[in-house]
Amino acid sequence: MILYDWLNFGTDTDIYTQQAFEKEIGDVFEAMLIDDIKEIPHYIWTRNYVVIIKPTTRMYKDVSFTKIPRNPSIV
Repeated sequence: MILYDWLNFGTDTDIYTQQAFEKEIGDVFEAMLIDDIKEIPHYIWTRNYVVIIKPTTRMYKDVSFTKIPRNPSIV
């Protein structure tokens, strides 16, 4: 389901609030895609990026963010 209001999510090491996420990404939140069963979103849309959230697990549960420009300029 796509949510237009921020839903806090966490890993073993961090809790991601809207303010913390926006500071880390450097852009403003717009929407997120999350499953009812999962506690971590798959995608987060910001004003200028689509952010892919990839879960990683080694010693503890964590996530990594991949930023993809929404409207890349033609060079």
